[in-house]
Amino acid sequence: QGICRNVKTEEKQLQSKGGIRATLFVYAVVGIDAMVFASNAVSLVTYFNGYMNLSLTKSANSVTNFMGTAFLLSLFGAFITDTYFSRFKTSVLFGILPVLGYALLAVQAHLSQLRPFPCKDVPLSQKNRCESADSGQLAILYGGVYLIAFGNGGVKAPLVSLGADQFDEKNPKEAANLSSYFNWLLFFITIGAMLGVIFLVWIGDNKGWDWSFGVCSVALGLAILLLTMGRQFYRYNAPKGSPLTRISQVLVAAFRNRNLPLPQNKEDLHEIRSGEPENGMEILQRTDQLKFLDRAAIPRTNQEASTSNAHGPWSLCTISQVEETKIVIRMLPIILSTIFMNTCMAQLQTFTIQQCITMNRKIGNFVIPASSIPVIPQLFQLILIPVYDRIFVPTVRKYTGIPSGIRQLQRIGAGLVLSAVSMAVAAVVESRRKSVAIEHSMVDSASPLPMSVFWIVYQYIIISAAEIFTLVGLLDFFHAESTSGMKSLGLAISWSSLAFGYFTSAVFVSIINKLSGGWLANNNLNRDKLDYFYWSLAGVSILNFGFYLLCASWYKYKRPVQDQEDHI
Repeated sequence: QGICRNVKTEEKQLQSKGGIRATLFVYAVVGIDAMVFASNAVSLVTYFNGYMNLSLTKSANSVTNFMGTAFLLSLFGAFITDTYFSRFKTSVLFGILPVLGYALLAVQAHLSQLRPFPCKDVPLSQKNRCESADSGQLAILYGGVYLIAFGNGGVKAPLVSLGADQFDEKNPKEAANLSSYFNWLLFFITIGAMLGVIFLVWIGDNKGWDWSFGVCSVALGLAILLLTMGRQFYRYNAPKGSPLTRISQVLVAAFRNRNLPLPQNKEDLHEIRSGEPENGMEILQRTDQLKFLDRAAIPRTNQEASTSNAHGPWSLCTISQVEETKIVIRMLPIILSTIFMNTCMAQLQTFTIQQCITMNRKIGNFVIPASSIPVIPQLFQLILIPVYDRIFVPTVRKYTGIPSGIRQLQRIGAGLVLSAVSMAVAAVVESRRKSVAIEHSMVDSASPLPMSVFWIVYQYIIISAAEIFTLVGLLDFFHAESTSGMKSLGLAISWSSLAFGYFTSAVFVSIINKLSGGWLANNNLNRDKLDYFYWSLAGVSILNFGFYLLCASWYKYKRPVQDQEDHI
């Protein structure tokens, strides 16, 4: 009776934790992080170009490299949280680093001796005469920037996973809430980003960059404090060992057993048949793809097993471990086919901001900061996300029977189509902007063109809709398809799509410049051929969508074995 009483007490304690209440803390922290990150994503190119005197192309590439590094380092954060620390501890430890990074940038922006004299108001024709930042000033700049990138990247996967851990996938009611979790995650990211491009960008433009970076540092410090306040409500998922080690064991074992024939009866492959799975791992059904990896689960006979390590983890793996490796390999083509969309999105945070600077940003007597223009499509996102989650998904679910309405891969594909359309629209708008500059003889003028900045809104709205489909679809897809021991790694793989998209952006800009003879070589957009660049992005996006269709048709969804309780 005492044992039963203790079990019931533990169940009540578990039920009192997690759920929507616990995710509210995660939503708030994610929103603050997005507020800070988004404001700098759209304004750092202006700081690099106008205050640190880097060229326009170098400024754009520096920002995309910074953002790419932040998203790529989410893989490191995922490895740490899946292997050593809980999601909560990893989020707190890495969350401290951006606080220090923004504080360092605030000090540099405040002390004039730590930066060159800004030439933001120098005429376009004399931009090349500006004094460049010296090596010491650049060391401080990039030291602060990449301290931010390292911390921000380390937080991304464990923080999102911490929120997803608050819902039990095996509970039908909580599983439905988990499906909505990723939609509302983007909702709060959008709110945070919107506040960032309104208030933090305004602070940078009107109070100074030292104030802007200082507020970012304080805000992230408060976010860490807020995350710790919710620790009593969280459900904690203990690390289950390194998924990279398990994957490596499968690859090594499959190579060692490469000469062994696969058994005709697949039941002869090694698997845990009774009791609880090791480390709480899932038991997965075997799939027919990538059959060469099944050799890692071939038990050796007594004669073959003469060596002491014949049954070790590097010689014999379970079929579930093999399937976990197959899942990761099948995910890679999906990630590769979504990278280019993020290359397109990177342009809207760099070159598009520079376009806005050249256009008429007045509403009456109020001048809209160029970096705050993205708030318009973000407002559109705030309307579309609840409509998608509360109207579209339940309606479509009635016909498809799928909890998320449509398959995640279908959702991702819709976003890829919209990204191609947005680049075509961007090209048309840029052609119109340049024609206005020529018509009014303002090609070399620093004055705003007589063309409303709201022309830019069209491409922003379309790419925002693409983000709702693709980004949320990727997060949902990789969390659902990952095993319980690699949830953070799965989410980090989805974030890495953004990372490689930003890196590809810098490479793509350099390649286009070289092949075209300098479409983007000037520091004057009115003389550059940015419209041609956008058209090339649209064309490659169409080809990329064709590649995605091939990858998505090849993918097979995970098939877990039913809970053992169902067989009792």
